[in-house]
Amino acid sequence: MTLPAFWQDFLAVPEPPAPPYRDRFPARMPDGRHLLQPLRVLPGAPDAAVAGLIITQASLAVEDRIAAWLADAVRDHAPDVVAAMPTLGLVLGRNLAARLGHAGWVALGYSRKFWYEPALSAPVSSITSPDTGKTVWLDPRMVDRLRGRRVLFVDDVISNGSSALAGLAVLAAAGVRPVALAVAMTQGDRWRARWPADIPVRAVWATPRFSRLAGSDGFAPIPGSAATDCCPLLPPGAGAC
Repeated sequence: MTLPAFWQDFLAVPEPPAPPYRDRFPARMPDGRHLLQPLRVLPGAPDAAVAGLIITQASLAVEDRIAAWLADAVRDHAPDVVAAMPTLGLVLGRNLAARLGHAGWVALGYSRKFWYEPALSAPVSSITSPDTGKTVWLDPRMVDRLRGRRVLFVDDVISNGSSALAGLAVLAAAGVRPVALAVAMTQGDRWRARWPADIPVRAVWATPRFSRLAGSDGFAPIPGSAATDCCPLLPPGAGAC
């Protein structure tokens, strides 16, 4: 089955389509344009959906614009090193470090090298890969690049918080507490109950959770389920769409 492509261009439309949304959702960007994202029905929950983001499937122009916005959103935290979560967070991490003027960055990984230490690892689960057992690792040779510095932790999306919390545990084992978490978007608000209050989350945009409309094959946003306060570049009252 051939599925439609998304994200290759921003939509410059004054008013995006209204719900019900069937297979895509127009997410509002800081400049007023919209980015089409696929709606994904959650496994085992046919009446619930989220808007997806796979940054490696975006055009380079879209990736660069997102990274530029994110750099503006986190600059006030004055980070002097970026540490990024695999796999998709690595795309934004490198781009973001360059835009912040850093000479390098630190990449966590899912592949264990023979010199890695179990103490600098943590099991990972995510909403998009619920059945895949993964472990995130930090190269012990990178610890000195992080310890005692203002670390910005980067991932692509935060949804229920599981993968970012695993990365946070690895950084804690290295004696590192990030000054902030930077993500392209927040996906709903379920991560809030688990995420540490002293580590602010900064995003370019927020998407809500969705529920199926009665008697319809489409979905509508659940009111109040988008964490728009994490998106300092969005105009006040812009909402999630």
